[in-house]
This record gives sequence, C-alpha cells and structure tokens, in this order.
Amino acid sequence: MKITFKLLSLLGAMAVAFAAHAQEQKVVIGMTGPLSGANAFAGKDNENGVRLAIEELNAKKITVAGKALKFELQSEDDQCDPKSGVQVAQKLMDGGVKFVMGPYCSGVAVPASRIYNEGGAMLSTVGTNPKVTQGGYKNLFRIIASDNQIGASMAGYAAKTLNMKTVAVVDDRTAFGQGVAQEFTKEAQRLGLKVVGQEFTTDKATDFTAILTSLKGKAPEAIFFGGYAPQAGPMVRQMKQLAFKAKLLGGDTLCSPEMGKLGGDAVNDVVFCAQGGSILDKTASGPAFKAKFKKRFGLDADVYAAPFFDQTMLIGESIQKANSLDPDKVGAEIYKASYKGIMGTYSYDDKGNMKQAPVTVYTFKNSAPVPLASY
Repeated sequence: MKITFKLLSLLGAMAVAFAAHAQEQKVVIGMTGPLSGANAFAGKDNENGVRLAIEELNAKKITVAGKALKFELQSEDDQCDPKSGVQVAQKLMDGGVKFVMGPYCSGVAVPASRIYNEGGAMLSTVGTNPKVTQGGYKNLFRIIASDNQIGASMAGYAAKTLNMKTVAVVDDRTAFGQGVAQEFTKEAQRLGLKVVGQEFTTDKATDFTAILTSLKGKAPEAIFFGGYAPQAGPMVRQMKQLAFKAKLLGGDTLCSPEMGKLGGDAVNDVVFCAQGGSILDKTASGPAFKAKFKKRFGLDADVYAAPFFDQTMLIGESIQKANSLDPDKVGAEIYKASYKGIMGTYSYDDKGNMKQAPVTVYTFKNSAPVPLASY
C-alpha cells in the first residue's frame, strides 16, 4: 500500500509538472553585438543588461493567452562588422526570433535593420547614426540619444562651458564615427567655433602620430574624435607623448571605463565625452541597479547596460499589455507608452526616436569617467 501510494503521488506530481510545462511558452530575445574583438567589452555589457532583465521578467511570471512565458536569451556576435551583422540578422530571422536587442554599432544597425524589418521582428538598438531610424521601419526603436543630440551637445559644451574657439575633427570612417563627427562639426560651426583641421583614420588603427603631428601645427584647443575607445585610448596617449596640449572630445563610445584602461593617466581632465542618458548615480533607481548588476556579474555596469535592461523590461511589460507576442501589437503598446526606466522615461516618436533623450557630459578622473552635467 505504501509503495502504491508513493507511486501514485509521484505520477501525480509528474502529471502536474507536465501540465505546467505544456502551458509554458518560450520567448527568445535575440541579442546582437560585438562579443569578440576590440569592442567586446561593450557587447558583453549590453548582453548582461538584457540578461538581467530577462531574469527579472521570468520572475514576474508573465502570461499571454493563459500560457506562462519563459524568456530566453540568444546572443550572437556581429563583431561590429556590417557583413557579419547582416548574417547574424538572417540567422535570427531564420530561427523565428521576433524581439532583438542591438546592434551596438551604427554600421551594423543600418544594413541589418532591413533584414529584421523583412522578418517581421522588433529591433531595439543603441546605433546613434541618424540613418538608423530613417528607413521607415515601424518596429525599430533607438533607445538612447542620436548623433544629432550627442554631437551637438559636445559642441555646445566646448563652446559655452570650455570657452573654446578652435577645434579639429578626426573620424574613423565608420557610420557611427562619421555621423557623430558631422553633427559635431555642424553645431560647432553654427556656434562660431573654427574648425582648423579635419582628418580621418580607421577603426583598426593604433598609430595616430602622423595625424596628430599635422594637427598640432594648427594649434586647435581640442580634437573631436568620431570613433571608438580602442582607437581613442592610444590616440590620447600619443597626444601626451607629443606634448599636444589639446583636449580630446568624443561621443558616447569614449565615456567608458575601457577608455581609462587604454588611455591610462593621459585621459585625466583631457578627455570629455557626451553620452546618451542621465547620470546613473543621480537617477532614483540608478544606485540600486548598479549594485544589483555588480552582484550578478561581478562587473560594473558600463555605458549601455541600463538602457538595454530598460528596453527589455518595457518589451516584457508591453507583451503583457498586448496579451500577444505579435511584434506589431507589442510595438503599438510601446508607441503608446511612457515607461519610467533606470535611465529615464522611454517614450518614442513615430520614427522610433526617443522624444526626450537626455545627454550627460563626462570627463575622467583617476582614469575613470566622472559625470559633469546632464542636458
């Protein structure tokens, strides 16, 4: 009798577990970013932001049409390379993924966005080039400020706060680098700053001696660099070696602890950068998020962990409100939303740009980014 009772209890428990599993629906959140190469630090940070949100969404036990949702992460390495990014996009679409976070690099986001649109997926990116949201794709969201805002903010800071009169501009020929440099140049000239030199390099270069020597002779008070930390770090070191006293200005990609690691003490009070978002320590939920992130991953949150976390949580909330996994229905909820996240309020216009996208200017102290002011 005891054996029979135990067997019946076990079978009953198995039946309940099977029934619960049968009522569970898997939802894959795709993630595309540089998980290898010079920008892997950023890709892993973005990925961890999404991973943390997925864990919290699963804890919420969201249901759609009576089925409990089980969110899962599928990360793909696009290497910040347009060709690889398109291949990753096709792989995710072939796998039926409907919600994708990334890419990190504008040069990937611009061509890959067409693949995601044709596949009927929603894309949420930190690609800042204005072209990213000019394709007319209805379920594409830029979850931070654009180059227009970031480049213009840095020009305004140079002219009005640093009281500069002359600048030079260098870009790395990527979609991001060119885009943010163009926006900086346009606003700088509008504000009366004189652009005394314009040069370009690549996103693989490490020796900038020739460019810097040429620009030093033109005596700019600052160089604006449109590019990424793996190039800006060596560049600021070489500026110090050449006794080139100019400041190094840049966009969000320079506002990373990685910049301090690569540039060493050469970055201190020399590098100034503008990053989309508010000062994390000054937001209501920022300190708690930083502590939670550090406890979970053993790392400090970098530039975009919080926006990736926020947008993933907004997608989960919108799925629940729509009671659907259809990206069009979920997207309709996001367009209606005014979602209070870690980094601010997420509310989008009809092109998928944030209606209010704060920008924070940073410098470096002790080789670490320190916020100065938000606009």
